[in-house]
Amino acid sequence: DNLVDGNSAVYTFFDPAYQERALGKYAILYLIEHTRKQSRQWLYLGYWIAGCDKMKYKIDYQPIECYLNNEWKRFHALSGNDFAVNK
Repeated sequence: DNLVDGNSAVYTFFDPAYQERALGKYAILYLIEHTRKQSRQWLYLGYWIAGCDKMKYKIDYQPIECYLNNEWKRFHALSGNDFAVNK
């Protein structure tokens, strides 16, 4: 989806029969480049739920920001699903 300040990859999906090809990662890398070519600042990967193995891939893309208490906060990975707010 095209947004004013970026692109949204919330609905990115692929055929699980081709999972070994890492098409999800390819899609994100493609969208990062596509977003840059459009001179947009952000690529939104959508919701991340700590402890959800299917969403764990999202922490591989840094920096990560979360919308908490009506503001965007930058986080950094500590390990696994643990995060800390950057000060």
